[in-house]
Amino acid sequence: MSLNITQGGSGQSLDLLACILIGALSFTILAFILLGLLCLRKYRSLVQTIRDLQRSKLFSGTVPRPEAAIMPVRPVPAVEEEEEEEPPPQISLQQSSTVRPSTRRLWKSLQQGPRFTKSDLNLLQLIKAGKEGVFYQARMNRGTCKGHSMFTCKISKEGVRPKHVDTEVSIMRKLVHHKNILQLLDWNTAEEPYVLIMEYVSFGTLRTFLQTNRVHLSADPELQSLLTIASYHIALALQHLRSKMIVHCDLALRNVMVNKFPWEVKVAEFGLARDLTRMTSRRSSRWRNPRQRVPLRWYPPEYFKNNYYSFKGDVWAFGIVLWEMQTFGTLPYPNLETSESVVYHICIGHKNTNPEGCRPEILHIMRDCWLEPYTLRPSFTDIVGMLENIIENDADYVDVESPQLLVKDEAEYREAQCLLATSNTLEDTNPIQVN
Repeated sequence: MSLNITQGGSGQSLDLLACILIGALSFTILAFILLGLLCLRKYRSLVQTIRDLQRSKLFSGTVPRPEAAIMPVRPVPAVEEEEEEEPPPQISLQQSSTVRPSTRRLWKSLQQGPRFTKSDLNLLQLIKAGKEGVFYQARMNRGTCKGHSMFTCKISKEGVRPKHVDTEVSIMRKLVHHKNILQLLDWNTAEEPYVLIMEYVSFGTLRTFLQTNRVHLSADPELQSLLTIASYHIALALQHLRSKMIVHCDLALRNVMVNKFPWEVKVAEFGLARDLTRMTSRRSSRWRNPRQRVPLRWYPPEYFKNNYYSFKGDVWAFGIVLWEMQTFGTLPYPNLETSESVVYHICIGHKNTNPEGCRPEILHIMRDCWLEPYTLRPSFTDIVGMLENIIENDADYVDVESPQLLVKDEAEYREAQCLLATSNTLEDTNPIQVN
């Protein structure tokens, strides 16, 4: 009898111990679950904070820039091609999913309600026609555009994609407040034709201005000083582009506007420009496209040899611009007629001949801009410094503020400009095509 009682007590003890162990195990599992949920909640909160910070940086325009010694990138020269939106170079792949939605929202924010249409514009004077759009001097039929009664407008041609125009708008907005860059006032990308309104310039492109006033300028003993000052202001504009990580990709005399020569010249036309802070891919299958339309006569040899364009490519183009100025807007490589011959001569090291009457200091800068390999070319900061030294060392100062103008009156200039419009825009309306 006592044996049975002992066995019964022992069984109850085992059951109690089992219950205690099961309870402890359950409590431990529950504690781990709660701890895991707490950690997961904190992790999600941290991720959300990181996303908010990235989003705020993207919208405030303070996206981290790549280091100065970046790998150069070749621009997209064809109007019909788009550049895929990609995260900034220093953001990791894990973060890219958080940047892309913000980037898309940024692009969407550029789309605006149509504050004006083409019918609201009174087009007064044709400035130039390019492969992407036509530039006019214009005014509003009623009222002004942000206080400007006269302005320059660019009307896109048929087939230009709105995303391409948005890229141009975003770059011009990034380059605001520089006296040597044509400033964007307003735009309409909500309906075709897409219109960009920019500040007014009095005398159109620098190429047309030099061609129109060649007789007056050739007789001016201060010609080289005037051209040096104009070159200096163009270099200042390109130095500003470099500081903003913008590659122009279409620098030419036809894309420089004149408001007052030589002090007020402004770099324009950002249809081919690229913002390197918005790009990570340096190479693309698009470069295999054999029918890309680019301004070959202004492009460096590394573009044709290695599908490669960088800030040093803009330096090469600046050297071509110096040559154009010295020759009063002559087409580069004037003896070469076909695109194949142009590419071949550039790749084998053929250079433009020395312009007649060019001062040695400018000729030296011009040749430095065409050095190979491209790493030997000076930066725009170097070029600005060299041009400053030339201007300071000039014995005589040029009085460009005097009432005596190079052109008798604006009507005379307009008449001469119209006569030139049908004969000197070959590379604008019919850019060379690679076959």
